[in-house]
Amino acid sequence: MIVFYKQRLAFLSVPKTGTTAYEKALAPHADMIISEPPMLKHAPVYRYNRFIRPMFSKVCDVELELMAVMREPISWLGSWYRYRRRPFMEGKPNNTFDVSFDEFVLAYMKGDKPGFADVGSQLKFMETQPNGTGITHYFRYEDQPRLQSFLEERLGVSLALSQENVSPQMALCLSPNVEKRFRRKFAAEFELYDSIA
Repeated sequence: MIVFYKQRLAFLSVPKTGTTAYEKALAPHADMIISEPPMLKHAPVYRYNRFIRPMFSKVCDVELELMAVMREPISWLGSWYRYRRRPFMEGKPNNTFDVSFDEFVLAYMKGDKPGFADVGSQLKFMETQPNGTGITHYFRYEDQPRLQSFLEERLGVSLALSQENVSPQMALCLSPNVEKRFRRKFAAEFELYDSIA
């Protein structure tokens, strides 16, 4: 999470959406960066609302706008799948070395997910809270120019991004049947993604 107090903006770090590169590039301009532990670095809206928002609201009498990046849902799962195939994951319980991408997505669709497929939900991460706290500015991971332009204009900076925390490259594709089932079960994820201009 990256907070810009003067600009009244908090950039929430949705996992697997390239936010580590933005964190590194924006560090000199940020008023607060939470980079560890992961459960705070990747604090979703509900955790921001419970712990971070009250700090600014009660102490500073300020509400921050929230921004977040969403990745196309199949691509997002693909990034998790590849991330868990990094060499150092070998022998660890959450690796995906002996699992096909179809098997990974099928496991993700289960109510009781096995550890290797328990990666959360972008939709749940960005869910608006009962008090109205929610994402003000949505961006698609696949539209980096729009995201960069927004940040440069809002913060008055020029961005030079580096690649950080990149998953191994490999071609992935879902079988048509698994993709159809996934799109049907997680229709709301695709609806949110498609709604982002």
